[in-house]
Amino acid sequence: MSDITNYVPSFLLQSKIFQTIYNAENTELNNTENSSQDVLDQCFIDTATWGLEFWEKFLGLPVDKTKTDVSRREKIKAKLRGCGTVTKEFLKNVANAFVNGEIDIIEYPGEYKFVIKFVGTKGVPQNIGNLTEIIEEIKPAHLNYEYQYTYNVWSFLTSKVWNDLTPYTWDQIRTI
Repeated sequence: MSDITNYVPSFLLQSKIFQTIYNAENTELNNTENSSQDVLDQCFIDTATWGLEFWEKFLGLPVDKTKTDVSRREKIKAKLRGCGTVTKEFLKNVANAFVNGEIDIIEYPGEYKFVIKFVGTKGVPQNIGNLTEIIEEIKPAHLNYEYQYTYNVWSFLTSKVWNDLTPYTWDQIRTI
């Protein structure tokens, strides 16, 4: 934050009139700096808020202000990553915009299908709906796909004792 009083002679600051003027100027200067920073923030996906709408329109995405900023950012990033030939690496890159974890793509060329296997995250990822929309948009029309999720099974829990697990439901245990 700028302080205009650092640039004026100190004897002027002894006057209540000049103090009032400089305080008003400081307020306006800080408002201008904050507004400038806010506008600059909209130029970058990770810091955009009200500017997400412009990113979505630019990329031809539907504007849905009911979704969280995080969800909207993921969709924008995936769309930007979604330019080019659809390969395993390309799909991984797009999916990683939505899933904070490792995924694997398993191809079945004879069946015209691929599987997106979530190996770094247990259970169904939160933004699976958004990921599905983007996959549908970028994949070749003749290919089918499915998701494969990872869960805990009893053999993964052999190091636990019953009392460790009693506070959890089975659905929670499957994904811890």
